[in-house]
Amino acid sequence: MLPAVPLEQMIATVKQQYSDRYQQPPTWVVSAPGRVNLIGEHTDYNDGFVMPMAIERYVVIAAGPAEGTGNTLRVSSDAMEGEITIDVDQPVPDDLPQWGIYVRGVLVEMLEAGFPCGALQATIHANVPLGGGLSSSAALEVATATMVEAAVGKSLGGPEVAKLCQRAENIHVGMPCGIMDQFSSAVCEADHLMQLDCRSLATKQVPFTNPDITVLIINTNVKRELASSAYPIRRGQCETAAKQLGVKALRDATMPMLDKMAAQIEEVVYRRARHVITENRRVEDMATALETNNWALAGELMYASHDSLRDDYEVSCDELNLLVDTAHQIGTNGGVIGSRLTGAGFGGCTVTLVETEAVEDVAKRLKQTYQTTLNIEPTLFTTRPGKGAHIAEG
Repeated sequence: MLPAVPLEQMIATVKQQYSDRYQQPPTWVVSAPGRVNLIGEHTDYNDGFVMPMAIERYVVIAAGPAEGTGNTLRVSSDAMEGEITIDVDQPVPDDLPQWGIYVRGVLVEMLEAGFPCGALQATIHANVPLGGGLSSSAALEVATATMVEAAVGKSLGGPEVAKLCQRAENIHVGMPCGIMDQFSSAVCEADHLMQLDCRSLATKQVPFTNPDITVLIINTNVKRELASSAYPIRRGQCETAAKQLGVKALRDATMPMLDKMAAQIEEVVYRRARHVITENRRVEDMATALETNNWALAGELMYASHDSLRDDYEVSCDELNLLVDTAHQIGTNGGVIGSRLTGAGFGGCTVTLVETEAVEDVAKRLKQTYQTTLNIEPTLFTTRPGKGAHIAEG
């Protein structure tokens, strides 16, 4: 399994990278985590409930003032080649890489919110897996906003940062994402899962401190382009279902309401709505399960969530199904509590709750089965609930 890298070590690394590039120490260092969603998938853009946690994988940025005027950021990332310059006061250049579009979108929205970045230079160091459904893009967005907060010397606040970063992705990247990813990175607390009401943005921090239970994340290392095209299609189907049911969003619908209208609703739209309605209930039941240490129920809810995502929402794939089915076969006798896909689907990661004493054996068996069956090497790591976005220095 991939070893955990302490956040303090990542901070030391990015500071050194900054000093090497700009020949001076940074003024500010900020951090924002990726996230894994334990349960509550494709419910956030339906005003529903989700239960993510921050993972101990981060985007850290070291920054300092640069020469020049206006709102310009010179920035390099160790995950990408070269350095880019983003001038917020100028149109988007044609050659700006995708990751730069995310950063620029946040800078534009921060400027409009009264947080001009000024002239800055920065280096980015990250270990959130790219394209794995663990919100590397949201972590980059939230880290960028936190960097601007540090530079300006005032705070927008976690919930407002999350909403701003969601808006940046919706408008400037063109992805109609919900609020969960940005909210997780900005607001999650260490040693807690966060039950989030995506309509009111009310949160409930659910303690996750039991040392006998470990979160195992497995990246299939498969990411299909279908994910980006299927996302807006699924969202549109949910909006169609809500309109036909006469509710503002599927969060307001019930199964009796849906079943009553089944004959008038297209079959595929019915199944999309059924997933969202039942998934919202599973989130609420999961909170109860965790608060009462009912791990058997927690496992049942995770498997039911995966089945619904596979059959009703149709966002799973053979690679994800193999990992979840194998985990289910290992079962509680082998130390597995529950498993499901996490993220948008069509590849990416699974999240599995495992008894800590069994995690090495479970990881080995899952990796061996996956690699032998598909000839693809997965990436595995464990995590505790991490710390949300913050200014580490400066």
